[in-house]
Amino acid sequence: MTENFYLQQMQTMVQHMRDELTSIGVKELRTPEEVDEALKGEGAKGTTLLVINSVCGCAAGLARPAVALSLKHDKVPDHWYTVFAGQDREATERARSYLVGQPPSSPSFALLKDGQLVHMVHRHEIENVPLEQIAANLTNAYDKYCD
Repeated sequence: MTENFYLQQMQTMVQHMRDELTSIGVKELRTPEEVDEALKGEGAKGTTLLVINSVCGCAAGLARPAVALSLKHDKVPDHWYTVFAGQDREATERARSYLVGQPPSSPSFALLKDGQLVHMVHRHEIENVPLEQIAANLTNAYDKYCD
């Protein structure tokens, strides 16, 4: 079996993990160029939710469902984006470069306002935390920073 075969198998396995966010309107950023277009300059105006997705169990059972729940709130960010750690490595690395002073964490959520990080939720704030509490962490930030 070739390396390409294994890469294709992995991509097939994680597609539903990507779809879980894109099906609710979160735009996937798969290249560094797409990340730059979304997170700097005119693309960064207003508030932006950045989801760093991953294949781990807490992403499946808590992180992605918490995002979906939070986006039903009456105040939500203007823009919703995701990168996939471990899959789209260069895009994830570029996205993390916008999260100045924050250690890499996946899954995680970042809320930016006019391109500046204003709220961060790390893996340790997701793992083993009730779904509703994670969503409340996000919606409290939306209430504070989203117009």
